[in-house]
Amino acid sequence: MRILTDDTSAAGTLARNTVKLKLEPDDAVHLLHPRQLIAFQGGSSQREDRFLDLKGIVRKKKLVKAKLTGPAMAYIALPAGYCIQPVPVSDANRLLFEFRHLLYFTDGIRMDSVVQSARHLLVTRDFIRMRFSGTGSIGLLSQGPIETWELDPERPTFVETRALIAYPDNAHLELCVYGNHLASQHMAYHWKITGTGTLLLQAASADPSFEEQLAGDGLIKRTLRELLPFGNIWIK
Repeated sequence: MRILTDDTSAAGTLARNTVKLKLEPDDAVHLLHPRQLIAFQGGSSQREDRFLDLKGIVRKKKLVKAKLTGPAMAYIALPAGYCIQPVPVSDANRLLFEFRHLLYFTDGIRMDSVVQSARHLLVTRDFIRMRFSGTGSIGLLSQGPIETWELDPERPTFVETRALIAYPDNAHLELCVYGNHLASQHMAYHWKITGTGTLLLQAASADPSFEEQLAGDGLIKRTLRELLPFGNIWIK
């Protein structure tokens, strides 16, 4: 299976509002959001909608997925502001993903659920993470390009919680804020991560007020938001 596009970033992320899949005769892909399929070139029998199992319904809050088989072309609409990143999967891949980022997976992919700890659940609001194995690829949705980051077993990496898409299953994670008193007072929770392997991060803006500031928000308001504890909450 191939993704057809001319708009590709250095990281391989496709920054478009649509994505076109070309399926060869032996290809099969499972689309977890069938309503996003806006055009399909192939025989009617090459699309087969199926009910998700109970785990899939709970994870994705969807009842139905679509299995598409080749040879065919599929045209899929993406949510506004989102990108798609194809990620190859093998048995050596030990990354844990949030299921909500998954748009599709190819035949030959197996999914295992990994239950999160209670403290992780409070922040991510996801009870489980997914580990993929087998041979094939998955399509990940992200708010901005997906970048890789190498972990160090001793020096911690601090990652804003909303930016983390996947991490190695042997990594050690702690919730924290970091920096001096002023820094820790004004930041959202971060993951403090140590271990070996690669993180997947979505390079999206973590500050909702950033666009407002760029649009010409007043200097006094911006200063008060920065200086006062919880100023970004009380001062609009």
